[in-house]
Amino acid sequence: MQPPAALQVVTLRSKRLQAEVLPGAAGGLGRLDWLGAGGAEPVLRPYVHVEGAPPPTTSQLACFPLVPWSNRIDPSGFVFEDRKVALEANRPGEPCPIHGDGWQHPWRVEAHCGSSVSLHLDRRDGTPFSYAARLRYLLTDSALQVTLETTNTGTAALPFGLGLHPWLPRRSGVTLQAGARGTWNRGPLGLPADGIDLPAAWDFAQARALPGESVDHVFRGWDGRAIVAWPDSRLALEIVADMDYFILYTPVGRDVFCFEPVDHAINAHNLPGGPAHNGLTILAPGLTLRRRVAFRVHDQSGETR
Repeated sequence: MQPPAALQVVTLRSKRLQAEVLPGAAGGLGRLDWLGAGGAEPVLRPYVHVEGAPPPTTSQLACFPLVPWSNRIDPSGFVFEDRKVALEANRPGEPCPIHGDGWQHPWRVEAHCGSSVSLHLDRRDGTPFSYAARLRYLLTDSALQVTLETTNTGTAALPFGLGLHPWLPRRSGVTLQAGARGTWNRGPLGLPADGIDLPAAWDFAQARALPGESVDHVFRGWDGRAIVAWPDSRLALEIVADMDYFILYTPVGRDVFCFEPVDHAINAHNLPGGPAHNGLTILAPGLTLRRRVAFRVHDQSGETR
């Protein structure tokens, strides 16, 4: 990531929510807070900037966009329409290309008002994915609405995918509800192996505690709605997306976890059935893919404030 020397912070505010957007840090969110009677309460894991400190990495942000694909692709690349598409590893210590490359570049502010901001990323010089991306954050009274889109600016069709990568607080007793139909065993490079039904401990059709072991898997057949609830707080977070997959990442011994709404499987470019069967969208030159995610804050009774 190569953000500018001075960290730009765009603050958004509505009646009940406040967000900080960091255009130069991957266009990501620095924080999303609920404004209650007792003051601001973080809904996503907040980034606290210290004057003079280096710019944040994506692992320090509250959320960042995934474009033009999510998670990992096999290091050998993939074949599409009889063309070999080569990719390079893009994170130290990680053999697979990961999270596209939108997270490695600063985004530019296109428009900003008190409750919304629109960002733009020009990757027309990117290879093999040449694209332009737009990201809009909009606060309503009790929700953050995020719209992410990408346009193929290259000369050939390619499979594109989108997603968001939020980090959430993992406090005692936190529960997750998110209906899905299956997942994959995880291979040695973190890529899906064989498809499996959901293990009982990973079936979140009803709210349940996070698994005690480390999970870093993609779930298929998601119904597009999830609820994260913290029993030590009156707040719960509902995530609604026009996507069919999510990635759950629960690192052991850390006070954070990730619930990532995505529109395709990990390594969907290489899975049986082909990229479109596994959630990717084939974009001919000039075509655009758009996805939307809403983060809605509720109290423990389930009523949006």
